[in-house]
Amino acid sequence: MVALACVPVEPSDVARLYRRIEPLHSMIYFAPEVGEELTELGIGHPRAQYFAQRSAAMGPVGPGVVAATYYNFNPALVVRFVPVVWMSAPPEDVLNARLRAADRALRRLLGDAVSSRECERAGVLARRASSACTPEGRPLYAAHADLPWPDEPHLALWHAVTLLREYRGDGHLAALLAAGVSGLEALILHTATGAGFLPEVAQATRGWSAEQWGEGVAGLRARGLVDDGLSLTAEGAAFREHIEAETSRMSAAPWEHLGEDDRAELAEVGGGLTKRLLAAGAFPSGVFAPGADRTPKS
Repeated sequence: MVALACVPVEPSDVARLYRRIEPLHSMIYFAPEVGEELTELGIGHPRAQYFAQRSAAMGPVGPGVVAATYYNFNPALVVRFVPVVWMSAPPEDVLNARLRAADRALRRLLGDAVSSRECERAGVLARRASSACTPEGRPLYAAHADLPWPDEPHLALWHAVTLLREYRGDGHLAALLAAGVSGLEALILHTATGAGFLPEVAQATRGWSAEQWGEGVAGLRARGLVDDGLSLTAEGAAFREHIEAETSRMSAAPWEHLGEDDRAELAEVGGGLTKRLLAAGAFPSGVFAPGADRTPKS
């Protein structure tokens, strides 16, 4: 029997589907449970906790690898915490702590829905989607794909969405490189949309000085991508839209693999869980710009 070819999914639909479920993973970067678990291991600084939990799947890597795969962090900031963090706890302990934190956080945020049919079904569909991801040129995805699958349905869902997120993220870096955008410039362009991190939050958490940030802004202004008010110009908006479309094009395989009916079901059940998670306060105020809307759209 000849296998049927996957029907292409438009980049805008890929991005929409991704947004409906992505918070089910990214809540982990704001969950107090992570801080509690990693502090128990001797990793107390918030930046060290972030670098440890996201890098641990790659093993005890050095600062160069972390800065390269994260892209928009100041390498000087990474050096402060990596590889020293591995002296506090080995990667395998960090991974176990992260999974425990994900379990606790999802139970808190989703309540009874954590053991619902919808949660189990979303996990099945997200895992099926992730089976179409390939590791070539995607180091963070590949590292997490090597980890064992959790047994509990809500954790299997979290792991599947983690794979989809890192797969898309690795593709995004490829799109940025092809467009000639540095990590700092990518961060500034993200804030300039008015729908992402607040500029002061992005600058501080990614470790860029005021001087470095100003130089990055000046370079983007010289290219006609941002205006004097640090908003995207028409050219800048089109430029960023192209990068996002390329990111989605390179990240379409999981969604094409699902097929139309299963995509629609995952959007419905996964989006419903995301709405519940957001309503429970998964993301703190004062981090994202007022225009940022993490609510999944139909």
